[in-house]
Amino acid sequence: MTPATHRLPSAGFSLTIRVSVVADASAIGRLTTAVGEAGGIVTAVDVVDSDNLNVVVDLTCDTADSAHAELVVACLEKLDGVDVRKVSDRTFLLHLGGKIEVAPKVALRNRDELSRAYTPGVARVCLAIAENPDDARRLTIKRNTVAVVTDGSAVLGLGNIGPYAAMPVMEGKAALFKRFGGVDAWPVVLDTQNTEEIIAIVKAIAPAYGGINLEDIAAPRCFEIEERLREQLDIPVFHDDQHGTAICVLAALTNALRVVGKPISKVRVVVSGAGAAGTAIIKLLLRQGVGDVIATDRPGALHRGMTGLSGSWQWLVENTNKADYRGDLRGAVAGADVFIGVSAPNLLTGADIATMAPDSIVFALANPDPEVDPREAREHAAIVATGRSDQPNQINNVLAFPGVFRGMLDAQAREFTDAMALAAARAIADTVGEDKLNPTVIVPSVFDARVAPAVAAAVRAAAKGPQLDSTPDGVVAEAQE
Repeated sequence: MTPATHRLPSAGFSLTIRVSVVADASAIGRLTTAVGEAGGIVTAVDVVDSDNLNVVVDLTCDTADSAHAELVVACLEKLDGVDVRKVSDRTFLLHLGGKIEVAPKVALRNRDELSRAYTPGVARVCLAIAENPDDARRLTIKRNTVAVVTDGSAVLGLGNIGPYAAMPVMEGKAALFKRFGGVDAWPVVLDTQNTEEIIAIVKAIAPAYGGINLEDIAAPRCFEIEERLREQLDIPVFHDDQHGTAICVLAALTNALRVVGKPISKVRVVVSGAGAAGTAIIKLLLRQGVGDVIATDRPGALHRGMTGLSGSWQWLVENTNKADYRGDLRGAVAGADVFIGVSAPNLLTGADIATMAPDSIVFALANPDPEVDPREAREHAAIVATGRSDQPNQINNVLAFPGVFRGMLDAQAREFTDAMALAAARAIADTVGEDKLNPTVIVPSVFDARVAPAVAAAVRAAAKGPQLDSTPDGVVAEAQE
């Protein structure tokens, strides 16, 4: 049977299908074979009940998308002696009631504890902060809390789906902050896409937070929002779609170049997608001394002489594409050392990758479907990475943002800087270790417990200087403990 989709199955479309099947020696085998022939991947088989004639089985399998999931179920329903009783989408089950909650850090077991945590005792703490507002970083949740701010205008490649639909992603982001960085984060989902209103709202709520993580705000508005908030706030403002992505890409590229033996100063990089992520990647690569970059988007390569450009594209035109190439993406990758895609699926083929320089590197990061099929790319490129968890070399922002914010909060940093970004990228790259590097391992696992502490330590070191000079030594030492 031919699968209904060219997409690869993933845990994001995982089903648990409860079926009753006639009990015989081949019963379970027929179920798993049917799923496999339909293009699904069986990940678990659990017997939940049985009698003399039948067995009830929970069959858990990964599929590629909703249509493919329906096909898998239909194939099981066609089998003789099989009754499909229930189909559960495991992703929706995970999200029932949301994914995060608030929990108190102190016990409130009696009147004495209540008197210190709340009235009358809390008034003394309020007055201390009124006298010295910086004490809020030491005596309130501001010390360890980040606002995850979005307007729902550019969510996970899904586009402008609005604030309500953005909530599951922001909840997930907050859960990742806590799991990997020990940072308390909370979704701040705004029902406005007006630049001035967003800036005003974030500025107004900033006293409660030690940092602002901008998320899934469409370009080019995201550039102005971030820039102006950085100017107006005394806490770090970090747009993860820009800086988190750029840090992880630079870390992966650092190790990929180590594997193929090319210095970054000699390579030519082609970036597909000149939006928020692509622009930040290019700027950080240039900061690191890359040989040359060609930025491409819907009009093709950005080149001198183009008119009517946004401010970010004008900057790219002035600082990239040394040879002033004016063609399309396929032409740009010919002879290039590195391809980085942060754009749209299926823009290139294996034949296009074959035209790249020897020992080429391909980062096809569009999700869920990359710019080029990774199986085809691996036939020609020395190293291939994607954003998918079911493929080798997953480049995932969770490698960066928990540790970056952990470091900034510990240092009581007032801003996020390029020095922090470069330090974080080096820390991620070095976590792998020279003795572990190979074409299928250029980044650490997102579950590697060493990553976030290493990134946090690197960011703290980069933050030392003017940001800490005005902070009492005792407060800094306490924050870093």
